[in-house]
Amino acid sequence: MVVPFMTIYCNRALHFTMPQAGLIMGFFGAGSILGALIGGRITDKKGFYYVQLFALLSGGLLFILLGFQTTFFSVALCSFILSMCNESFRPANSAAIVHYSTPENKTRSNSLNRLAVNMGWIVGGMLGGFLAGINYHLLFWVDGCTNIMAALLLLKLIPVSGVAKTMKNNIVTEGQPAYKDPIYLLFIGLVILFATCFFQLFTMQPLFYKNQWHFSEFFIGSLMGINGLLVVLFEMVIIHNLENKRHPLNYIYIGVLITGTGFFLLNFLPAVHWSALFILLFITLGEILAMPFMNSFWIMRTNAGNRGSYAALYTTAWSIAQILAPIIGALAISFVSFALLWWITGAICLFAAGGFVLLLRANFTEKQIALEEKIF
Repeated sequence: MVVPFMTIYCNRALHFTMPQAGLIMGFFGAGSILGALIGGRITDKKGFYYVQLFALLSGGLLFILLGFQTTFFSVALCSFILSMCNESFRPANSAAIVHYSTPENKTRSNSLNRLAVNMGWIVGGMLGGFLAGINYHLLFWVDGCTNIMAALLLLKLIPVSGVAKTMKNNIVTEGQPAYKDPIYLLFIGLVILFATCFFQLFTMQPLFYKNQWHFSEFFIGSLMGINGLLVVLFEMVIIHNLENKRHPLNYIYIGVLITGTGFFLLNFLPAVHWSALFILLFITLGEILAMPFMNSFWIMRTNAGNRGSYAALYTTAWSIAQILAPIIGALAISFVSFALLWWITGAICLFAAGGFVLLLRANFTEKQIALEEKIF
């Protein structure tokens, strides 16, 4: 609820400059990197349960605290600490999803988790737009309270004793660290490129719609909600029909291409509400095809002993993109125009799609080499 409106809040309510608003989002990303690495490390050593619980409780309190900050320094510092605590949740949550999944339904399991997240976006985006029209500070209170409520639900619905019981028979084996896997490192680099573009949907695109196309906060928030609604309605159906039929990278590069097309369209379509909805359809379809199979790809390369480190590096990729996206966006807007930003994001998506195609070929080469080594 807070993040999609953070640049508008900093610019309109706190009267920060555009570069300052971009830097605030950069601090969110910087904290996310540290939080993901710490969360992944602790998850591999201690398990996923308490990492999730801590992240939800601390994140809820820090969201509320952030709403009281008014200076650039205090907002930046609080944003950094908040994202560090909040983002430690992701690698632990990813490990939890794999723990409760089977190899056959792992992609659908991640899609189900994304469905839950996007149901939150439906309510959060629309309610956020409504609350922002009344008072921006309400965003921080509601976002904080929902985090705390999630922590209480975790304690109630999945007690610690239940988690310990499901894990007691697990034999944790040491695995290759993520940073020693060259195929995975290339994958992470391509994810950063794609995510940097995708995050424009929640950072600079709302500002574009407000300042250039003159849409209301409520409509901008509704777009975020519609994005979540489309994912909820169609992603599980699409993934159910695609899972285990082709290599995940096949779907990833198609999704990235479609997303890039959506950003290109911002420079061609007229400034009307239907244009924004049409563009959202492209970006959402790209998201549906790319993101669940990105999770499948890294899970395929893990075991119980190194899953936290792989999940942390994957989460870190998105955190790095969270830093780069607003900075690149703010610089492009400040020194040239929004049009340049949409040309850049579209071109990066095209480049990343080509990279995923090459990675697909490298992945099959890797399997062939491993098979030959096994034979001889």
